[in-house]
Parts: sequence; C-alpha cells; structure tokens
Amino acid sequence: MKNFWKRMNHKESPSVYENKDSHLVRSLTTKDFISLGVGTIVSAAIFTLPGIVAANNAGPAVTISFLLAAIVAGLVALAYAEMASAMPFAGSAYSWINVIFGEFWGWVAGWALLAEYFIAVAFVAAGLSANIRGLISPLGINLPTSLSNPITTSGGLIDIVTVIVILLVAWLLSNGISKVAKVENVLVLLKVFAIILFIIVGLTAIHIQNYLPFIPKPHVNPDGTRFGGFGGIYAGVSVIFLSYIGFDSIAANSAEAKNPQKTMPRGIIGSLIVAVVLFVGVSLVLVGMFKYTNYANNAEPVGWALRQSGHEVVATVVQTIASAGMFTALIGMMLAGSRLLYSFGRDGMLPKFLSKLNHKHLPNNALIVLTVIGVIIGSCLSFQFLSQLVSAGTLIAFMFVSLGIYSLRKREGKDIQVPGFKMPFYPVLPALSFLASLSVFWGLDNDAKIYALVWFIIGAIIYFSYGMHHFKEEVK
Repeated sequence: MKNFWKRMNHKESPSVYENKDSHLVRSLTTKDFISLGVGTIVSAAIFTLPGIVAANNAGPAVTISFLLAAIVAGLVALAYAEMASAMPFAGSAYSWINVIFGEFWGWVAGWALLAEYFIAVAFVAAGLSANIRGLISPLGINLPTSLSNPITTSGGLIDIVTVIVILLVAWLLSNGISKVAKVENVLVLLKVFAIILFIIVGLTAIHIQNYLPFIPKPHVNPDGTRFGGFGGIYAGVSVIFLSYIGFDSIAANSAEAKNPQKTMPRGIIGSLIVAVVLFVGVSLVLVGMFKYTNYANNAEPVGWALRQSGHEVVATVVQTIASAGMFTALIGMMLAGSRLLYSFGRDGMLPKFLSKLNHKHLPNNALIVLTVIGVIIGSCLSFQFLSQLVSAGTLIAFMFVSLGIYSLRKREGKDIQVPGFKMPFYPVLPALSFLASLSVFWGLDNDAKIYALVWFIIGAIIYFSYGMHHFKEEVK
C-alpha cells in the first residue's frame, strides 16, 4: 500500500517534459495567442447564452452573471498565466499538476480537462449549426428535422451541419498550426467587427422598460432551476462560466510558443480582457432590445433580435460573419484537445499511438480521435445540455491549478524556472481563485455534477488498470 500511494504521488521532473516536447515547433507569437484566446472564448456562447440565461435564470441581470463569471475566470487566468510561464509544456494543467502534485492528481486534472474539450467541440459546433440554419432559413432553405437535431431530440437523427464543421476544422488543423493561425487571425477580426456592429445597431432598438425589473423576483422553474433574485444570478454564473474557459486552450499550446515566459501571460490575460468587454456589451444590449422571455429556447437570439427589430440586412451580415467566426472557437478547442491527448500518449497514460507525430511534426492521431468523439457527442446531445456539462470538468482542473500555485512558488528558481509573470497578492488570490471555482462548480445542476462523478470514476478505472502501469514509458 505504501508503494502504491508513493506511485500515485510521484512527481514528474520538469526537465522530462522539456525534452519530450522539444520536437514540437515553437512558432506561435503573442498576437497568435491573443487571437486564439479571443477566438476560442468569444465563440458560440456570445451569440447564444446571453439570451438563454436571461430567459431561464437571471432576466436582465444576466449582465451581472457575466461580470461575476468574469471575475472568477480572471482569478483563475492569473494562476494559469504563472503556471504557463513557469512550465510551458503541452497538456497545460495535466502536465503542471503532474510536476506539482504527482502522477495520479495530474491524471485527474487532465482527465477533467479532456471532458471539457470533448464536449466543447460538440457544443461550439452545435451553436455554429444553429446559427447557420438560422441564416439560411430566410432563404427558404430548411433542413429536415432528422438532419437538424441530435438523436436525443424529438424527431432528430443527426445534426449534419455539426458533423461537417467538425470535420472541416480537423482537416485545417491537420495541415499545420502556422497556416491555421493566419486563418484564425482574420476570422477573429471579422468576428469582433460583427459583435461591435450588433452592439451599435442594437443600441438604436433598446426599450428601457425591458430592463425593469432588472433583478426579477425569485422563483423556481418547472425543471427545478432557480430564476430571479441572487439565486437566479448565481445559477446564471454557473451556466455562463463556460463562456470564459477558452483561455485554458491557450495554455495547452504553450509548448509551441515563442518566448513562452512573456507570450503566455500576455495571451491569456489579454484575450480574457477583450472577451469580458464584448460579453457584457452583447448581454446588456440584447436584453434591452426585447423582453428576456422572448429568448427562451432560442439558440440564435442575436440574429433573431436584429430581424425582429427590422434590421434584417444587419442580421444577415452579423450572422454570416459570426458563423464564420465561430470556426475560430472550434479551432482553439480542437487544437487544445488534440495536444492534451498527445500529452497522455507522450506519458503512456493512454496508448502511445496518440503521441505519434507525422512528417510535419503534428500529432494527427490525437486529432483524429478527438474528431471522432466530438462528432459522436454532437450527434447525440442537445446544445443546452452540453452547455452545463462543459463547465464541470474545467472547474475541477481550475481548482487544481489554483491550489498548485502554493507548491509552485516553493520550487521556482530551483528545479522550475522563475516565470515571467507571478500571480499578484500571493497567498490570498490563489485561495480566492480556488473558492470561487468551487462555488461555481457547486452551482451547476445535479446532472452536470453526476456526469462529472461518472467521468471521474471512468478515469480512475483507466488510470489504475492502464495508466499506472504504462506511465513514463519512452515515446519515440
């Protein structure tokens, strides 16, 4: 038992990951990471969740939910910035926790993040599908219900648009990061333009009475979720939090960063600041245009609000650019997810074929596995159900990283390099980051927490039956 426990807590040497990741090409700059971060964070959620959360949880106070979620994300982002600067390894939290806390705990954090990437790929693709279908509907082009909805939806068989966009992004990524980064930068600029255009035009259609009461009276929805009051705002935070999780996808690619001590903190923090401003602006304008009840079960509220207010041309422009821009989020999530799977294969925690690189030094085997699973999930689960599940795994990893700052500080300048950025107000902020992440996790609905537990049990079985016996095998 003693040796068993010792093995679970064995800490990997940072130099081992430096050597293993040395064959990855360091080609990404600060501009690329900010673009990647904004592209991933400002994704399907900004065009969907403000309306859904306003209708289901917070009313006009959805703006407060976005601000509170941003504060939590900001605290965690500071911890991520220090970790990524000190340990620029592929796999982000998985690799960091392996070094800081030990083998088993690194696996738990990485396994939780893997759930995020699997589900987020399907979630973003489903949101993109809804916007594309909303865009072509006025043209008289309507896909049959069987090809527009997942199999778990009444009359649905497969969301064919979701499948197509996932396969398209996988093909782009299989051709190399530097080429994808150029596409990403252009699409991000277009997407930010579309969001600003919506805010400017939407301001002309605001009706003050739609903000009243700003915080509706609390009650319990038929499905058991809370609406109105602080409870509704809190419930909204837990749903909305997934909007900000894209910054962790930046960290997953830190092994491919130029001068990571500077580029990683700037990319993580810079992209989050831009995202917060855009999210708050969209949510504030959206609930002012129409009564929040109009957005119930509406997967494309931004386009709908513009069309209903008489701005059909602007709606078409915004949704066209937004749909193209959503590819940036899919690129970020699939890029990060494939690098995490590569890291598992690199360490022998999952079969080694996941870490095999092609002639371009790209882990395309890992990309293929991620693509197949993303397609399956996107074909089976609805958009709103996926929105709750994304946050659960991410928050578990965030709690590990927040607490990991305490152990990291003791080793900086020794076996771990001194980072170019340090989390301020140490030791207070790491504790606040952990508690804030825990509170958001606690606010998730019971289904999300149950599925997180089931995912953890599956991960533990894989670790004890396979990963523990193969960890640290050389990957050639």
